[in-house]
Amino acid sequence: MSVTYTYNAPEGENKTVEVSFTDGEITHNRQVNAVFTDGVYDADATETRVAEVSKGVEHKIAVGVIREQEDVPDPIGPAELP
Repeated sequence: MSVTYTYNAPEGENKTVEVSFTDGEITHNRQVNAVFTDGVYDADATETRVAEVSKGVEHKIAVGVIREQEDVPDPIGPAELP
């Protein structure tokens, strides 16, 4: 299955976009550097950058590095009060 993704243009002083990558039941969220040309947000170049990153995410999903989040208990456990 192919990875799809969604993101919005950066706001304010942000230089990154928060991208949600999805492949079937797996969703992986991460920040990707936005592209600025002469100090102005470049939507086309950012789309190209996000598409490149999606290929890496797709590969990591395929080899099992990124997988569906599981509810894993805290290995340390809750703090015990004296």
